[in-house]
Amino acid sequence: MNNHWVLPPAEWDNEQALTDAVLASHEEIHRRHFANSPGVNQALGLQVRACRRIEQWRALLMLTPWMLSRLWFPDQPPNIEIPREWLPDQCANGNYRLLGPCCSFDILGQTQSAHLNYHAELGHYLLQPLVLNMQPYTTAEAVFEAWNEVIRIRDENLRKMARDCPLQKEISRRELFRRMTGSDQG
Repeated sequence: MNNHWVLPPAEWDNEQALTDAVLASHEEIHRRHFANSPGVNQALGLQVRACRRIEQWRALLMLTPWMLSRLWFPDQPPNIEIPREWLPDQCANGNYRLLGPCCSFDILGQTQSAHLNYHAELGHYLLQPLVLNMQPYTTAEAVFEAWNEVIRIRDENLRKMARDCPLQKEISRRELFRRMTGSDQG
């Protein structure tokens, strides 16, 4: 399948290189599109946490003044067709779009939904918005504490329902390990 997927450069294969590139790209996005926007919470800044490899993907949490999201970067082009308006030459000439078209992908035996995104430095990636209203939070830590509470409640409800969610177990296990060791890289 020729789906025109643009992957990140091979030298970003390690977590630190990918984290640095994602932060630099989002600093540019912030400067160009959100620095003077009244709808964002400038006090939160930009942070990447919990960067890790899950199957053929690299996933990370991205905190920005406009949203908390999970970003997914594939090792190989996934079976997701890139719409014409999301090809690099089309994106270079257009305005910034926060969320691209919704698509599905499989990870740890489960189908996930995410939005296609593109940045000239990062290539194509998938974005799962987790928190879109950043106004209630006074600090970045408050955002992550709230997200950890969502994870705790979800895990408790899954246990009560005796259901299994392999993706969330892997993500939760890594995030718990990060909290225990104090490492932001999980």
